[in-house]
Amino acid sequence: MDRLKNLEEKIAAAIERVKALKEEKTLLERKIRDLEGLLDEKDQEVQALKSEKKNIGSQLEELLNELETIEI
Repeated sequence: MDRLKNLEEKIAAAIERVKALKEEKTLLERKIRDLEGLLDEKDQEVQALKSEKKNIGSQLEELLNELETIEI
């Protein structure tokens, strides 16, 4: 009888552990989705900054070319 009671307790503990792990998994999956969304936002910001850098570089090149023509 004690063995059966012990087995029941172990099964109950295992069930509780599985429930806790499922909840933890759900939370971690949500966190992953949130972090992936944040990463996408940061990627967009990086692309915008690269584009802005390229535009500024082009503008600087144009200004330098204008300066060269003025100095001549």
